[in-house]
Amino acid sequence: QAHLVESGGGLVQAGGSLRLSCGAASRSIFNAYVVSWYRQSPGNEREFVASISPTGDTQVANSVQGRFTISRDGAKFTINLQMISLTPEDTAVYYCRARRPGYTVDYWGQGTQVTVSS
Repeated sequence: QAHLVESGGGLVQAGGSLRLSCGAASRSIFNAYVVSWYRQSPGNEREFVASISPTGDTQVANSVQGRFTISRDGAKFTINLQMISLTPEDTAVYYCRARRPGYTVDYWGQGTQVTVSS
């Protein structure tokens, strides 16, 4: 059973926007887990993009600050990543990750492709 499912990836031109969503399989993941977005492009290591804690505290990587925003949607039980002013350097597979403080569980989604053309 998939604990996390990403959606919203696609092909956009430079300067465009996309909104990614990470759907949780249970309310416990949505409410009690730290949820993060990572990305990985060919030939590179997977890198941290942004995270949000159960209390709403957020962190955003320096490379995307001012352009990417992470948030929690209480109505749909999803963690969203709003991306604007996209550049070809943002092209990567984007992954959702969930970890629960005090537990050893560490869930990863299957990823969603984001491609930004020149």
